[in-house]
Amino acid sequence: MNIKPEITIASPGRINLIGEHIDYNGGHVLPAAIDLCVRLYFKKNNSPECTIYSKNVGDRFKIDLKNIEISEKEWHNYFLGVIHFIEQKYPNTISSFDCVVDSALPIGSGVSSSAALECGFAKGLDELFDIGLSEMDIITMARDAEHHFVGTKCGIMDQFAVVRGKKDELIRLDCNDLSFNYVPAQIAPYALVLVNSNVSHNLATSEYNVRRQECESGMQHIQKRYPQYNCLAEVPQKVVKEIESTVPSKTFQRLLYVIQENIRTKEACSALVDGDMITVGQKLFESHAGLSELYEVSCTELDFLVDFAKGFPGIIGARMMGGGFGGCTINLVHQSKVNEFMEKVTKAYQEQFGIQPTPFTVSIGDGVRRIS
Repeated sequence: MNIKPEITIASPGRINLIGEHIDYNGGHVLPAAIDLCVRLYFKKNNSPECTIYSKNVGDRFKIDLKNIEISEKEWHNYFLGVIHFIEQKYPNTISSFDCVVDSALPIGSGVSSSAALECGFAKGLDELFDIGLSEMDIITMARDAEHHFVGTKCGIMDQFAVVRGKKDELIRLDCNDLSFNYVPAQIAPYALVLVNSNVSHNLATSEYNVRRQECESGMQHIQKRYPQYNCLAEVPQKVVKEIESTVPSKTFQRLLYVIQENIRTKEACSALVDGDMITVGQKLFESHAGLSELYEVSCTELDFLVDFAKGFPGIIGARMMGGGFGGCTINLVHQSKVNEFMEKVTKAYQEQFGIQPTPFTVSIGDGVRRIS
């Protein structure tokens, strides 16, 4: 399906340097938009239906704007959810259109292709129909589509980074009150290398939601004794240790991880501002240990990649990134060692698992935008 677009949108993936699985617990995170994008092409049509075609899936589907319901095909729901929430707040602003989607983002790799798709789609509809969406409208509608149509109870970090990303800037975001500031991504002489494990265990979505439930349950226990706390990430460690005997051991581990990761993120951000990249890298290694041992969202393949990075000269930090159970690791690699690392990690991983990984470099780019 080819169209002559009226509107073209570039919507980036994102990285998160540190601060994983704490956005839905009100923690601090350090994400950024990247230079790899989903491109979405839009034009109005005169038919009674909307048509969406994905070049990556190789399939199209039609939407009846008068009957928006959750689809059995997951990839449909990213679009259906966005339309539903736009129509809920701005009724009858969307009419029939065609959309073609072409993504350069690896699906399931942890660079948030879903948020890029949702935010880019909302931005495109806003531009095409002059709806008047604010940046926060796009962020929250994309998140709500993920929650209610796709079924992943994510936080707000991914959508926030996709919409508000700036070239060469990381975003220090407080997910409790959504206050944020930009931090220059001055990481030279190091480069950002992602290694896609090319595995995606089917636990990812279900266990993500379980972790969120465990944290909510643990927070309820904390608030029985300390009602003044309404944000798990900011609860002192000593308070969590006080309730250890009153909660299941797994719940205690989740709580401890969230609080420690929030502290690590603040420390990493301070080190970044000070130009202390060695400390930043060490915090990444510590983050992965917590994700693997306390939060238990890593997997054998991701642990292997981080262990390999830990022993590789020129790498100062590495961890799994994203929801877990597959996807990418993020690595801080000296620029002089990037090619050697990508070659050797590919060989070692393939020998270990019989799977070809995909290492690639990323740079920090701008957020979602109209390009024509």
